[in-house]
Amino acid sequence: MLALPEARWALAALVLFLAALPLDLLGAPAWLWAPLYAATYVTGGWEPGWEGLKALRDKTLDVDLLMVVAALGAAAIGQVLDGALLIVIFATSGALEAVATARTADSVRGLLDLAPATANRLLADGGEENVPADALAIGDIILVRPGERVGADGEVIDGASDIDQATITGEPLPVAKHAGDEVFAGTVNGTGALRVRVGRSPSDSVIARIVKMVEEASGTKAPTQLFIEKVEQRYSIGMALTTLAVFAIPLALGDELRPALLRAMTFMIVASPCAVVLSTMPPLLSAIANAGRHGVLAKSAVVMERLSQVDAVALDKTGTLTEGTPRVTDIRPAAGSGLDEDGLLALTAAAELQSEHPLARAVVGAARERGLPLAEAAGFSSAPGAGVTAVVDGRTVQVGSPSRLSYTDADADSDADAGADAYADADGDGDGDGDGDGSKTARTVRELQDQGRTAVVVLCDGVPAGVLGISDRLRPDAKATVAALTELTGRSPVLLTGDNERAARRLAAEIGITDVRAGLLPQDKVAAVRHWESEGRRVLVVGDGVNDAPALAAAHTGIAMGRAGSDLALETADAVVVRDELATVPAVVELSRRARRLVVQNLVIAGIFITALVAWDLIGTLPLPLGVAGHEGSTVIVGLNGLRLLRDTAWPRSGEETETTGGRLP
Repeated sequence: MLALPEARWALAALVLFLAALPLDLLGAPAWLWAPLYAATYVTGGWEPGWEGLKALRDKTLDVDLLMVVAALGAAAIGQVLDGALLIVIFATSGALEAVATARTADSVRGLLDLAPATANRLLADGGEENVPADALAIGDIILVRPGERVGADGEVIDGASDIDQATITGEPLPVAKHAGDEVFAGTVNGTGALRVRVGRSPSDSVIARIVKMVEEASGTKAPTQLFIEKVEQRYSIGMALTTLAVFAIPLALGDELRPALLRAMTFMIVASPCAVVLSTMPPLLSAIANAGRHGVLAKSAVVMERLSQVDAVALDKTGTLTEGTPRVTDIRPAAGSGLDEDGLLALTAAAELQSEHPLARAVVGAARERGLPLAEAAGFSSAPGAGVTAVVDGRTVQVGSPSRLSYTDADADSDADAGADAYADADGDGDGDGDGDGSKTARTVRELQDQGRTAVVVLCDGVPAGVLGISDRLRPDAKATVAALTELTGRSPVLLTGDNERAARRLAAEIGITDVRAGLLPQDKVAAVRHWESEGRRVLVVGDGVNDAPALAAAHTGIAMGRAGSDLALETADAVVVRDELATVPAVVELSRRARRLVVQNLVIAGIFITALVAWDLIGTLPLPLGVAGHEGSTVIVGLNGLRLLRDTAWPRSGEETETTGGRLP
């Protein structure tokens, strides 16, 4: 952070101010604290002052320059502390904005590192050459070895493997890829070798488009900033012109210089927006601090304010509503196998022990959680996209995808079973999907898949020993969070996921979500968010992966799950749930609404004080001490009012009333 000049100058101004403040308040000689205050003015004010002067050259009056002038005006009539405090506030605000901008830009650039710098291009004579990935052309054939990242978007023309494409689609488990399947640049190849025909130029890959979408979506927030700048410009011009008029008109009417100058400086002090600044910042900063204590990092006061405006919510599935880690949820021994649940799990784990596949790690982890002893396996082999084979206690054990293993049920006792004993076409329709009712094992697989599980078949000497169901576990607070967000916004959240339709709808039904958009690529999520935004909705997107980053940037506000979140998602999001407690999302939205209510209260208080003091100074003769007392009094009142949100009791608890709005997200 200190690599940025804005941060270094702001820190210097703050340190100097904190050194001068106690000396001033304790009545030390002026020669001790005055130089420190002067240094505060210089370190914190020279940059905005210089930028303001350059803006003047372009006939634009910058509000930061106005604040520097107001600070100098305060110092000119003896209110050195007020001016220094104003300088520190604006220097710190500018530094935080610079840091946030720089970190997001670095993260977006770093996303390109997901795609490999080189790729192995196959030559017509059967050889290969290692070339820069950006030199690949459409139609080139590349070889992707086990463990490598895919060098370009394209189509598999030969080979089979499992691809971890969570960075693109958000799917929690690797996806089996065979000839004819599409693969994406930057995704990680599993244990098989693939030959891929390049289908898109590197500049048009999904990863490259994610970078572009993040940058474009971040830029869509500029109109709001432009509106704020217009308001600041008008206020700056109005205050500057009025100050000059307050000084010049009495002089023209024969007033003496000193009284005219005193009246003008008094006006500049009482019209200074210090109270307005503090009307906004203490409630929002207090809310940020309170949220931070409860595991939610809001990156700026602007973010906290924007959270209060949310009226629609879109949730990612994997890593957001779920924990993002596959776990064994069902253990179904086959009738006649002679195995109970522990026996089936131990047998499967022994065969899978040498595998690095995430499903294998889930099986082994489940066996160890139960304290099951694992027999030694021999002859281990792995077939990409199919499963593993090993010899355990003299028996050949196969574990893998139900659509890739052929077997006969040991207790086949009907024509239906006999006609459907090969699971590769268990339903007898010739499509090889194995989703029919003929085989008992097929029925178990179908049942688990209907529940949103990934089914793994276990064969012992070619005969089904059972089926395991593996699933990404739902977060325990997911259902309550969906209900709370529905109450807050008046609309049920929408599920946006790259996962398959069946798994997404099963999970949505468990937690009360009715609108499900599944099988989405990053650009599809962005399109959905932009559609809702175009209808005037202020959408909150909650996600965790690289594939969520464009939607997080495109949304009115984005929140990332911190523990498993990608670097890009964490940097792109406006807020981060550090402890991965999903229930804190509706809580921080409600906290931001409380902060907004306090901001409105403070603005009313500040407006009343400023209007009364300015009117008194213009219509009558406002004594300078009374003007300073009124100005400082309003500042103290709004400051203390905003600090109420620092209390731990200000954090919303379950069951408390929340604001709601009408309507429903289609």
